[in-house]
Amino acid sequence: MSQEIQPQATQLQPFSQACENNKVPILAVLKSAFANTTRVLEIGSGTGQHAVYFATNLPQLFWQTSDQAEYLEGIKARCLLQGHQLGINNLGFPITLDVTAPWPVNGTHIDAVFSANTLHIMSKSMVEAFFNGLGEYLPQLNTLCIYGPFNYQGHYTSDSNRQFDHFLKQRDSESGIRDIEWIIALAQAQGLTLVEDIAMPTNNRLLHFKHLLA
Repeated sequence: MSQEIQPQATQLQPFSQACENNKVPILAVLKSAFANTTRVLEIGSGTGQHAVYFATNLPQLFWQTSDQAEYLEGIKARCLLQGHQLGINNLGFPITLDVTAPWPVNGTHIDAVFSANTLHIMSKSMVEAFFNGLGEYLPQLNTLCIYGPFNYQGHYTSDSNRQFDHFLKQRDSESGIRDIEWIIALAQAQGLTLVEDIAMPTNNRLLHFKHLLA
């Protein structure tokens, strides 16, 4: 880790069943997508479950966790406890990252970004800030992988996604499942090209973008 691991974790670790359900199929894609990656920034690490699992199974790279400030204690607790138990040395304690504020990554060689189940939680302006931040703060970015539900040509891919979108909008009118065409356009504006759109469990997708040299 970026700091010495201590075995005790004082904060109750948050848990997501969805992370447990999707981590294996996501890893199957990341093994190829991140094969030549040295340092991954995870935006929106949530419970930290993905971070611990992917760092354990992708030992050739360093996995840097991040999230908004209120989630950092839970992520750090998981990194401390499970990181010690598993002997992980390629997992970074979480940094505070708000996509709408300056990103604390100056001078850090980050060549890949991973984010799961975040874009439909963000407002549209935050999604735009997410992609603008990739271009502004990560000049060495080569690979981007995004997991979550997406619409195609304005249409839901399943009834469950339609219901989920309605739930999101009732909770926060600024959130919702995003159109993949818009996401591709935002990525292209930062020099990132969609190279894979992979079907995942429960009507989710994994979008794999690359910075393709001219």
